[in-house]
Amino acid sequence: MSIEVLHLSKSFGQSLAISELSFDLKMGQITGFLGPNGAGKSSTLKILMGLEVPSSGEAKILGMDVQKQDIKIKKQIGYLAENNPLYHEMYIKEFLTFIGKIHGISSLKLTKRIEEVIELVGLEREQKKKIKEISKGYKQRVGLAQAIIHDPKILILDEPTSGLDPNQMDEIRALIVGLKKDKTILFSSHLLGEVRAICDQVLLIDKGQLKANCSMEEANKYPGGLEALFKDKTTK
Repeated sequence: MSIEVLHLSKSFGQSLAISELSFDLKMGQITGFLGPNGAGKSSTLKILMGLEVPSSGEAKILGMDVQKQDIKIKKQIGYLAENNPLYHEMYIKEFLTFIGKIHGISSLKLTKRIEEVIELVGLEREQKKKIKEISKGYKQRVGLAQAIIHDPKILILDEPTSGLDPNQMDEIRALIVGLKKDKTILFSSHLLGEVRAICDQVLLIDKGQLKANCSMEEANKYPGGLEALFKDKTTK
């Protein structure tokens, strides 16, 4: 399995953020990570990223424990944060060069790789601009470009289409679907339509507990579809 989560729990003082979470994700799939605000999605993602230490249980990525081999694991993860932090005064290529060097890509390989990802995410027309000069939709493309610059096996995308207009959302969706062939993609969102449009699998979490783990086909067959599944599992 690409990602394995086993009896994972996380407490902050007396508050239990996640409780006994267990699931696994396969290569070549996009998994929608759904839940209302405060459900525990962010805590789970931070543990997978090695940014938080679980109170109990374990999480493995490509067979490696996220707490014991975090440096090796981070080389295999591409991450697009919800607020997509970027250096707005940098030119797009300058920023991607900076990120590529952080990942240890040699200068010779990096030049070619930047050209590849710029083409892959559709930044050709904007590539000579500063990040502050481009639209939010193109900023999301830059965010995706930096997430895949080192060709990771795992992509963790946190609300990647938040704040975009319908056309931009469609374009970003298509980009994400195009990346899934040889990657595992965990797509965290509160937008049910987004999850229904591109995901193969659904993880539904509420109050720190896993409420559903099923294929999108199974979710769509639920009486009332994904919307009813979400409502039924998060209001009880």
